[in-house]
Amino acid sequence: MGRTAIMLRLTLRTLRYRKGGFVATFIALFFGASIVMACGGLMETGIRTAVPPQRLAGADAVVVADRQFALPTGKQPDEDGDADLKYGTLSEDVPLQANLAAKVSAVPGVARVVPDVAFPATLAGGGPTTGHSWTSAALAGIGGTAPRPGEVVVPAASGKPAGSRVDISVRGKVSQYTVSGTSPQSVVYFADSDAQRLGRLLALGVVASPGTDAAALGDRLEDVLGSSVSVLTGEERGVPEHPGAARESELLITLAGVFGGFAVMVSMMVVSSTFNVSVQQRKREIALLRAVGTTPGQIRRMIFGESLIVSALATLAAWIPAGLAGRFLFDRLCDYGAVSPVFEFHQGWIPSIVGVGTALLAGVVAALAAARRAARTRPTEALAEAAVQREWLTPTRLVFAILSFGGGIALGIVTVTVLSGPLAASTAGPAVICWATGFTLLAPGATKAVMAVLRLPIRALTRVPGALAVTNTRVRAVRLASAVAPVMLATGFALAQIYLQTTTAESSRRAYTEDLRADAVLVSATGGFSPDVVAAVRSTPGVTAASEWITSKGHVVSPYDSELEEDDGLELQGISAAGSALTAIPVKAGSLSDLTGDSIALPVNHAEAMKVTVGDRITMRFGDGETASVTVAALVQPRQGFEIGLAPAQLLAKHTSDGVASRIMVSGDISGLAARFPDARVADRSTLTEAYSKQLETSAMINYLLAGMIVLYTAISVINTLVVETADRRREFGLLRLSGARRGQVLRMVGVEATAITLSGIVLGALVSAGTLIPFSLSALDSVVPYGPFWIFLVVSGAAALLTMTAVMLPAWVALRTRPVDTVAVQ
Repeated sequence: MGRTAIMLRLTLRTLRYRKGGFVATFIALFFGASIVMACGGLMETGIRTAVPPQRLAGADAVVVADRQFALPTGKQPDEDGDADLKYGTLSEDVPLQANLAAKVSAVPGVARVVPDVAFPATLAGGGPTTGHSWTSAALAGIGGTAPRPGEVVVPAASGKPAGSRVDISVRGKVSQYTVSGTSPQSVVYFADSDAQRLGRLLALGVVASPGTDAAALGDRLEDVLGSSVSVLTGEERGVPEHPGAARESELLITLAGVFGGFAVMVSMMVVSSTFNVSVQQRKREIALLRAVGTTPGQIRRMIFGESLIVSALATLAAWIPAGLAGRFLFDRLCDYGAVSPVFEFHQGWIPSIVGVGTALLAGVVAALAAARRAARTRPTEALAEAAVQREWLTPTRLVFAILSFGGGIALGIVTVTVLSGPLAASTAGPAVICWATGFTLLAPGATKAVMAVLRLPIRALTRVPGALAVTNTRVRAVRLASAVAPVMLATGFALAQIYLQTTTAESSRRAYTEDLRADAVLVSATGGFSPDVVAAVRSTPGVTAASEWITSKGHVVSPYDSELEEDDGLELQGISAAGSALTAIPVKAGSLSDLTGDSIALPVNHAEAMKVTVGDRITMRFGDGETASVTVAALVQPRQGFEIGLAPAQLLAKHTSDGVASRIMVSGDISGLAARFPDARVADRSTLTEAYSKQLETSAMINYLLAGMIVLYTAISVINTLVVETADRRREFGLLRLSGARRGQVLRMVGVEATAITLSGIVLGALVSAGTLIPFSLSALDSVVPYGPFWIFLVVSGAAALLTMTAVMLPAWVALRTRPVDTVAVQ
């Protein structure tokens, strides 16, 4: 029989008789693979952007304006003549050129082109919706008599019968229309002439000739129309019906990538810790194998085979649950409002293969790392060390620990000195991984140091059980580190993620509330205010100042703005020059009272990067794709990391999807506003940031959900490792009882050890999280201490203590039920 067959048979027998350790490894790999595959499903869903069409279902292809465009960086072309470009993303509805329909009609295979003219509309009693030209109703399969000018087809759910009159607000102007019919769609269809007057051409539905392949037709359309438009076919045709779909798909891709990578790193550490415990328990077996002539290579191949079998079984078992976990995460994201439920969730074979490969890699790497020292040890030394392992620090472990700590320190320095605002959080994930890896590699030494501090109070408070526990912790410090490491990981990750989110939310709240001086906000109930309303508000007795409030984004096309890192562009706020006093953003040059016509107020750092000052002209591309030359009226100094530009409200409004302001800031006596403007709601100034606050809340829920999955995984590893470690001490417990210790004394000794493990894990976990939180808090709040209630630390610590005590005491209680003589004989 060949050596390979012998080692394979030995591997299978080892798996049979060492079930505890391999079950623990199986569980760690199973959950790790499930999380990675689930994140892969989220990424595939984001990449596919599968939004089944409804209103545009009758089109074989849909043509919309491309929201991405190239921005020159100001750098010289390379040797091949290629310019260095970066890409921006437009944030508002982008209209198509009027002559585009003719070009599309001329493409071979096109039978008919249906224009979709759209605009925001608010149906009285029905809330905000969109208005569309009647011609586009054919794409939804809606027939019947076309509405005449002044007539509309409303949703059947509105309860408005044909012939009734209904008020519809479009851009702040309320008009009355006659209902000519109803439809199953949730939009309002207008006469084509009314739609042309009120809206813009946002999409073209292309109906293919019989026998024409839709995908091939899409390719031909892209060749003819160029890069300024996007041609959508298949499942992507529904994207124009949901303007936020592109942003949500990018969010899914980003979330899946970040947390998937995070899960991979955590899985590597967890599986490594679990496998290390399993191999340590078998030091006696490995020593005996070495003593009878087994070579180090054969030992490594045996453990490699074991890990391969366990990893394969775990990943195959995780295949189906991973799809359910991915669906669960996707549904929760939909519940939190981060993703629209119109998306179709996809969990194909690609993310599953990636999850399988990741789990196999984690298992194999962890097994080889754990077996390396055991396989190289000489037989006599291995037999001497089989019971107690003392040496743990190897040159390789030390080098990687130094590199990990160096990475954490470098990321902290970058966070404090380079990044600011929300961007500072981008280094948090890599930083916590670096610190956790470093402390995990040096866990035996760190555990010894913490235990040395705890020994005196433990011995003083617990006497005999404490003395036994102190002796055990001193002798078994290396193996004890395998139990402390998962507690440290779970505590460190939980504290870092939770306090990171609370600090981010507080930093953002301060940035958005400290720059406002308004006493109240007038909120439109009809979708927006017509331009003359703000003047009427100013004339209200007691009102001292009023200004529209509009938000959008824009890009500086020329000169090049090197400070603009985000592809979404510069945050813009539209205000009135007459109401500029309501904005508390410090002005460094110029005056906000000059913010009229085609002008803008730029953040100082952006102006310095572009080498422009007050009076200079720059070229802006607004959220709807329109380009305009504007004059720099002022330079402002917003909070670092929350840079915004200010623009005249009327200028910015015409480049937004709504077209008008839906909020008006007011200061002074507001008691007369409610009576004078019955179609508006008077609210406090926090309303201005409620959309952003909701976004923060959504972001928090997302982080808590996905981070909770990772923390739960590490918590499982805590239980996993501690149960296996404690159950393996049956012989030790039996010897203690045979030497005179009572069962209760042994159990109390184990309880003291569990307490020491808990305290060590919490202390080291706090250090792991501090390496991430302190630099971030300094950058975001100028404070060493992160923002958040202290009870979060107490809850996390209490949960870690509960897990640890349960995972240690329960198997110890079960092990002590066996007669001491039997436990010694079994070993």
